[in-house]
Order: sequence, then C-alpha cells, then structure tokens
Amino acid sequence: MTILNETYTLSNGVTIPKLGLGTWFIDDAVAAQAVRDAIAIGYRNIDTAQAYANERGVGEGVRTSGVAREELFVSTKLAAEIKDYDQAVAAIDGSLETMGLDYIDLMLIHAPQPWDDFRGGDYSEGNRAAWKAHEEAHAAGKLRSIGVSNFLQADLENIDTEATVTPHVNQVLVHAGNTPSELIEYCQGRGILIEAYSPIAHGEILKHPQVQEIAARYGVSVPQLCIRYTLELGTVSLPKTANPNHMRDNSLVDFHISEADLEALRTLDAKDYGEHTAFPVYSGK
Repeated sequence: MTILNETYTLSNGVTIPKLGLGTWFIDDAVAAQAVRDAIAIGYRNIDTAQAYANERGVGEGVRTSGVAREELFVSTKLAAEIKDYDQAVAAIDGSLETMGLDYIDLMLIHAPQPWDDFRGGDYSEGNRAAWKAHEEAHAAGKLRSIGVSNFLQADLENIDTEATVTPHVNQVLVHAGNTPSELIEYCQGRGILIEAYSPIAHGEILKHPQVQEIAARYGVSVPQLCIRYTLELGTVSLPKTANPNHMRDNSLVDFHISEADLEALRTLDAKDYGEHTAFPVYSGK
C-alpha cells in the first residue's frame, strides 16, 4: 500500500486520492502526456482549472490513459472572474465539453474574488450565484462533488447563507512555512476537506536550511518532506510537475514525521516565493 492507493472520503461519500497531480503552469500542448505519465505511475487524482488554459490537454490525457474513467478523480475550477449564475452554468458545461468528459469528479470556485481584486471587494452575491450553479450541476450528475478554493471562513459562511450543499472541499495554499491552522481546523470541523496546493511553496522552500536539515534526518528530499507534511495535516497534497521522475519521487512519501518536527514545520514562516511572490499570479499585478 503506497500513498497513491490511499484515499479520503468526502462528506457525500465520494472517495478522493490523498496525493494528486497539480497541472498549474503545464502548457496545454504537453498536458495530455503529463497526465498519461502520471496515471501510468499510479496517480489517480488530476487537478486543473479553467484559468490554467490546459483543460483540453488534461481531458485528452484522462481519456487516452488506458485506465477506466471511474478509477480516476478529475478536478477543475470555475474561473475566479465568474460571479454570475448564467455565466457559471455555461462555464461548467464548457469545462465538460473542453475536457471531453461526461462528468467531473470535483469542481471548485477558484477564488472568492476575481484575481485582479483578490481579497478586495465584496462578491458575496456573485459567489452565492456561482454556488447555486454548482449545486444544480451536482444534482444533475455532471459534478460528483463541489467545492471552493482560496475561501476564508467569512467566504464559506457567506455560501452557507443560501446553500443546500456544504462545500465538500476547500483548496488553499498550504505548505511548511504557510500553514493556515485556524482555517484548516474550521473546515475540518465542518466536514470540508482541505486540499493543499503548492505544497513545495513554488520551489522556494528547497533553499530553506531548517527544512533541509529536517529532510536529511529522515533520509528524504525536501519536496518529499513537504508533501508528507501536508498529508500529515490531513489534507490532499497537489504537487505540480510535468516531469515523470519528479512524479515518482513525489509519491515516495510513505514515512511519518515526528510531532516535534511537525510542530517546527507548522510554526515556520517562509512566504518568499521568489519569482512567484506576486500572488495571485493571475491578477496581472
């Protein structure tokens, strides 16, 4: 039994693999091969988004992987700029068409605000409207589960005011050096599974001496330690890579981190992402 065989169960009974392949910044032209490579290695959880502009390639990779569709868990995300019911309905159908799939396992609202106003204005009504579209697509069987991404507690509470379905997932930035413990605890207390994107901190964590030292004690690489850390938090880990060697290495995380080292990683503050420091990257800022 390896991490690639382990799953969590969402609040609606749907199972989701604990380790997935993130496809952020993977070009559409190479996405299909990256997905096929990952599935051949044993990955069963593939994550994309409308904003990544690679849904077509990801869908092709899923369809041509040689593995039955029902054995794969495929996620995508509604563009953060869509805060309107009709546009959300059309975009959900658009993802299904672009990917060439009959259903999507998980669809998320990518952010509570458009990227060019991230953590800015009040889009409460628009998020409730987009959520209604997700609920209807879920009821229709187009989406097996639904959720959100980058949502804070207040954003989740806003959805709650009119929701008939509590989000099954909240996908957020979680890594050693950036652990939103209160948000994780709040979501877990409500049965909302946290997915950790960028668990290797956009690669900048590779240079951190304390993290290097902890990884050396376990005889693992820094990426392996960081991925294991997010798993120990009870989250789905979504490292991004198109490199099959990295995919294999990222799956070799069948070890446990001591409580002392978990606490050291949990309290670490490391949010300098080098060239990726301008967050969110889609804001144009």
